[in-house]
Amino acid sequence: MEFYSSNVVFLVVINAALSYCQYKRQNGKSKTPKDMAGGHSAESVAAAEAVNWHFKMKFLPVYLLVFGADWLQVCVPVLRCPRLPTDENRDRIFTPYQKGLAEETVAHLFTTGFLAAAISASFIGSLADRYGRRAACLTFCATYSVSCFTVLFDDIIILFLGRILGGLSTTLMYSVFESWMVTEYHRQHLDDAGGSLSELFGIMTALNSVIAILAGLFAQFMSDFTGTQAAPFMTAVVCLVSAFVLISRRWSENYGDSAKFDALLPNVPEKSGYQIILDDKRLWALCITSCFFEGSMYLWIFFKFPALRLTHELNGLGSDLPFGMIFAALMCAMMLGSLFFTWYSSLPRGPLVAGPSSLLMFALLLASSCFLIPVLSRHEASTFWCFCLFEFCCGIYFPTIGTLKEKLVDDGVRAKIYGITRIPLNLFVFFGLAFTQDGERHRDNMFMVLSGVLLAAAAAVCTLLLD
Repeated sequence: MEFYSSNVVFLVVINAALSYCQYKRQNGKSKTPKDMAGGHSAESVAAAEAVNWHFKMKFLPVYLLVFGADWLQVCVPVLRCPRLPTDENRDRIFTPYQKGLAEETVAHLFTTGFLAAAISASFIGSLADRYGRRAACLTFCATYSVSCFTVLFDDIIILFLGRILGGLSTTLMYSVFESWMVTEYHRQHLDDAGGSLSELFGIMTALNSVIAILAGLFAQFMSDFTGTQAAPFMTAVVCLVSAFVLISRRWSENYGDSAKFDALLPNVPEKSGYQIILDDKRLWALCITSCFFEGSMYLWIFFKFPALRLTHELNGLGSDLPFGMIFAALMCAMMLGSLFFTWYSSLPRGPLVAGPSSLLMFALLLASSCFLIPVLSRHEASTFWCFCLFEFCCGIYFPTIGTLKEKLVDDGVRAKIYGITRIPLNLFVFFGLAFTQDGERHRDNMFMVLSGVLLAAAAAVCTLLLD
């Protein structure tokens, strides 16, 4: 146990030091802004900084509440059930669906969520572009809250309905919030006010890592205090209601081109999102990359603890692992990746500093090796460090892919394209889970497949997106 706790301490110290250095660097830049050298007054620079700060304070609290609600639910499977004695908890990972259901039924509940997400991704983005991204964000808060409430029931039909709503909500979460943010950023011309979307994407990923750790701790506290694993879901509802209120009061509406298109040219067919992607090979590469990387991440979530438990047992240490400590270490590693992205993005372009697509290709290649090494070695420490390195790659990936999507996708069809790119991702995860089997051999085969698809994604980026 000291091994995992010492790694958490080390990662926390490194993150704290880098965060402080980044703060000092930003503080130094604000004292000697480049705009003043270009003839802008101190007052105009201060006003521009205030506009950017106001935008961040409008978006980030909602973003953190939304993803905090999601993390509260994601953390549940790694919690120990407080109602059972310690010996009964030791070798088990629990889910909120342990209501006398067969393991196969629980697996079907999870795969239903991904299938629902894949189906809803085909139309959710188009509806958001047409009727408003703010309205879609409010819809997300409502549907995800209902999904959380369904875990209180024992009826299998209600549980499956909850997973369908959860899949639909996940599609909304990963498409409409970012679409609203990027479009609003462009509408307010915040680049002209000294803003940086790359920096904002890095901040979002770093804060998301912190929220994940806090959500894990709070979920465990609520589960222990109430004696039920439904408690984190009810806490998530509180976060979603708070986000709903903030969106209602503080966000303005923005739309895609489809709303204007219908008004100006009602008899001309609108170009479909599929056709837009087919016509742009860069969007093909983006779609392949998000499918394979994020799909690998979702599948890895199901295999990481069994893989670590196996190496722990081979060392003669039993099967008891500090899941909460491991989760905290992984989230710290993800935060470290986001801080690296922010630092790297601030460097001037040169022979050693390439653009975001090259950084993305580096992350994909590094992530591929993280799945290969645990297959070749059963060493507990190396397996754990590979998993931390994969989370480090996640910290690089999310702000990088966000930056690339912002550049490649038009604001008018942003939610539509974001939604469609999640269709192959959800189908990839669905089939990966549908054919999942117990045992070390299947897990090794799955890790080899994930390593291979990440290499394929790196090849796509190298061929189609290289700066």
